[in-house]
Amino acid sequence: MNEVNLPPSSRTVLQLLDEGGAMTHKELVKKSNLAPRTVRYALKKLKENHLIIEKFNFRDARQIIYQNRGAQMVTA
Repeated sequence: MNEVNLPPSSRTVLQLLDEGGAMTHKELVKKSNLAPRTVRYALKKLKENHLIIEKFNFRDARQIIYQNRGAQMVTA
C-alpha cells in the first residue's frame, strides 16, 4: 500500500509529521482537528505501511513520539 491508497486521515497525519516533525498522539489530534480515535487509526495504517516510526518519549514515558520515516532518514 502506498500513500495514494491510504485513508485521508493517514495522509493528513503523515503531512503533519512531514511539516511539523516528530509529535505525540495528543499533538497530532490538536493540530489535525481529527478525533483521537481517527488519529489512532491513521497511525496504525501508517505503521502497517512502514511510513512512520515510534520513538520513546524520555520526558513522559506514557507517551510515544511519532516521526515520519523519511524525515528520520534525512536527519540520520
